[in-house]
Amino acid sequence: MLQLLIITVYFLAIIGIGVWSRRRAGSQDGFFVAHRKGSLPLITGSIIATAVGGSVTVGMAGLGFNQGLTGAWWLLVGSIGLVLLGVFFARKVRGSELYTLPELVERQYDRRVSLAASVLIVIAWVGVVAGQIVAAGKVLSILGIGSVAFWMVVFTIVFVIYAILGGQLSIIRTDVFQAAILFIGIFAALALVFSQVGGLDGLKSSLPAAYFSFPTSPEFDWKMLLSFLILVGATYVVGPDMYTRLFCAKGEKTAQQSAILSAFLFIPLAFAIIFIGMSAKVLYPGISAEGAFPQVITSVLSPGLSGLILAALVAALMSSADTCLLSQSVILTEDIVKRAHPALDEGKTVLLTRLSLIGLGLVALGLALALKGVISSLLFAYTVFTCGLVVPVVAGFFKGRLKVTPQGALVALIGGGLIGLLGKIPVPDIPLKGDLGLIGFAVSAILLFGVSFLTGKRQSVRRKSML
Repeated sequence: MLQLLIITVYFLAIIGIGVWSRRRAGSQDGFFVAHRKGSLPLITGSIIATAVGGSVTVGMAGLGFNQGLTGAWWLLVGSIGLVLLGVFFARKVRGSELYTLPELVERQYDRRVSLAASVLIVIAWVGVVAGQIVAAGKVLSILGIGSVAFWMVVFTIVFVIYAILGGQLSIIRTDVFQAAILFIGIFAALALVFSQVGGLDGLKSSLPAAYFSFPTSPEFDWKMLLSFLILVGATYVVGPDMYTRLFCAKGEKTAQQSAILSAFLFIPLAFAIIFIGMSAKVLYPGISAEGAFPQVITSVLSPGLSGLILAALVAALMSSADTCLLSQSVILTEDIVKRAHPALDEGKTVLLTRLSLIGLGLVALGLALALKGVISSLLFAYTVFTCGLVVPVVAGFFKGRLKVTPQGALVALIGGGLIGLLGKIPVPDIPLKGDLGLIGFAVSAILLFGVSFLTGKRQSVRRKSML
């Protein structure tokens, strides 16, 4: 009962911050990018809180429960992606002074490619939001009140209201606090659960040797590692949620430093969460894999502390869901609807974005209720997104040197995205279905450079014929 009380108070406080931030958000600039005043602690905390959602807590502890140390790659590939983002692209992204990733794509190529990117992101990122909803349902159901589906519905209502009220300004302000609580809670839980299993030596004596195999294992081969690097890691190099955080930074240097600092903080978090999942395998072998993290939190911590950690965990899930949902809604409004209705003023644009939050939130809830798995929901999103958009966007930063064209980018985005989607839809008997993610990524690159070469050559012939 104490845990439920703490979580309820936490929810009410979060909504209160949203109400307060609504007045402060004011303009479209405040609602979309928090007035671009985010400091290094705020942006770093927001990146961590956004990433440490359902995948990194509930989902990753489940990977540790099932396969051991190799499950850490889910977040380690994110660390690699963030280093690449920080070193090569963060300054360029922040310096663009834009609101959305599709706006950046339009600047790189043209409006057709931007529109295709917008549609792909809106479709794919429903899976990311669904992953957070599933995770929240699993976490809250540990309280013993209501089913997983019930808490999924409750969580969706709360985080949609929160996003509608304050936009990015409210999300940014609460993220750093949630990230700090989670960081402390994860390592406190690890210390306590380690004491119960006898530390690392106790784990080694209780679990199969394959659980300690790294970087690969019998359950996780090099092919799976390559899939994680490309399909998951690439979403940190090019991702609407990561780019939204960088757009909110107060300057290019802050954006770069935040990405790199977050990358290094991911590393201890990755192994801490995996060890919690492995410890749960020893202590509670009969539970579901994705129930490992909340089970440990409620079992090894005091009711008061576990309630606070669970509240912070759910708040971090809320942050991830809000960030992704708001990114979707801004893209839907700015990059799709306003193309057909360019005369929409600022007030109507913000109102339409808030209505989009409701609609997309309900769609994500429907997908969450259908898939019922954190990792499966996220892999749906990451595969479709990575196969379609990552190669064209990265190449677009070096457009002149690589000689890529809008025609090549459009074909690559559509072709790669469709192959990735085909690999994730529940249709049996598709050849190479398990490999379509990697195939889609390769096809996207081939189409981009192949079509760009052909169209560039055609344009060169036309210029010569005109002389």
